[in-house]
Amino acid sequence: MASSRTQKEIRQRAPIWLVMLLFANLIVMAFDAQENFTKQNVFKGGVQALASPVQRATSWVSGTVGGFYRQLNNFGSTASENERLTRQLAVTELELRKAQEAVAENGRLRELLNLKEKTGYDQVAARVIARDGSVWFNTVTISCGSSSGIALNMPVVTPGGLVGRVIALSPWTAQVMLITDEKAAAGAIIGKLGESGALGSVRGLGNSGLVEMRYVSGLQKVSTGDYIMTTGQDGIYPPGLTVGEVVEVKPGTATQPHQIFIKPSARLDQLAEVAVLLYRPPQRPAPEHTLPNVDKTKVVRDK
Repeated sequence: MASSRTQKEIRQRAPIWLVMLLFANLIVMAFDAQENFTKQNVFKGGVQALASPVQRATSWVSGTVGGFYRQLNNFGSTASENERLTRQLAVTELELRKAQEAVAENGRLRELLNLKEKTGYDQVAARVIARDGSVWFNTVTISCGSSSGIALNMPVVTPGGLVGRVIALSPWTAQVMLITDEKAAAGAIIGKLGESGALGSVRGLGNSGLVEMRYVSGLQKVSTGDYIMTTGQDGIYPPGLTVGEVVEVKPGTATQPHQIFIKPSARLDQLAEVAVLLYRPPQRPAPEHTLPNVDKTKVVRDK
């Protein structure tokens, strides 16, 4: 009875097993199936097709995140590199400015040395180390003093022209009054000494930065652009130093002198180096204390 029941169960389950075997065979065949043209596994291709969107999404997310972090790293590296290059550029610019200043200073010093040939006087080169606090810097302090042979009233010049004179001294510094100061004055002539009769005196005008020339006869011809030179008659400045250029003339008459305004030829607002001329004016003969033709040994008395 049991044996017949078992055979009956086998016959009933046989179709199920047959279906399962066929399904398993189909699966194996699907794994091994290939396209005729590409020879590609069909099952693998289907799986890849189904997985492709997920792979693309995953790849995009990972690429975006990775790119973001790489960009952050690049920004950090770029910022550091920019900072380094900025510091290097600043150092280079500073060195370039120093080199340019050194070249300019050497050029000015060479021009000062050439002044000795032009003026014929020994000189002391000095740097301007301080300026008066007024608008037009009517006095400056220079880096050499009495220990360098400088004395009071010695002229101070640049290659451009007359600067002023020494008014105070210490062993290592000197104070210079500029020709624009209201207390500064000098004998002057329009044109060259010996070739012009337009003699007069120049005096500073303070904060205007100009110099005025006085006492020039209204009969003398004076034009803007004429150059003014020192005459040496003031007992301070030697003859032949350039004072400046006429920028304005208020004509005079036969009885009234011209009013002449002069722009100094030396760049007084940009003084850096100057030269002090070791010039001492010639001694003037002492005046006679008695009238000429008077016999000092005889005294005539009326009796």
